[in-house]
Amino acid sequence: MLVLVRHGRTEANASGLLLGHADPRLDDEGRRQAAALAAAFADGPARPARVVSSPLRRTMATAEAIGAAVGVEVEPDRAWIELDYGELDGTPLAQVPAATWATWRADPTFAPPGGESLAALRVRVEAALAGLLADAAERDVIVVSHVSPIKAAVAWALGVGDAITWRMFLGTAGVSRIAIGPHGPSLHSFNERLAG
Repeated sequence: MLVLVRHGRTEANASGLLLGHADPRLDDEGRRQAAALAAAFADGPARPARVVSSPLRRTMATAEAIGAAVGVEVEPDRAWIELDYGELDGTPLAQVPAATWATWRADPTFAPPGGESLAALRVRVEAALAGLLADAAERDVIVVSHVSPIKAAVAWALGVGDAITWRMFLGTAGVSRIAIGPHGPSLHSFNERLAG
């Protein structure tokens, strides 16, 4: 099973900012969420084969809490880093112009100035997935990442286009599970709330 975990909350998340490659730490709630996730995974039926993480501080702190609880070393992997929002990184969601949102939603190849498109994100996430599938077919592989890469992985599992990502909500510390079987991936859950 591929177990996709969104990192715990940061102050930027709580403030409603676009948070891409900026690298804030978890806030108090985020640390509580990371500890709750670690406890939930420690109580699981089997030790995961791997714990992989985006290298940003918010994901690594979440992954390290989980890894320590389950006795698995965390493997940083830049392929799981958040979408690069370029010049929009750190912008309040309400301040992104309506025309920009409309273009972004209509065109998966659109990238904000200096940033990355959803289509480019999908390519790197699918390449990262390819390296995890054999292990995930046998045992749990936990990947601690961000909203956009996790949504890209779910879209891949469902065999649908990138536009679906605009129709999904994934909260901080949300957990999603993709089974890897002989006939391909299947989505088992999305946005589970293990951390309350």
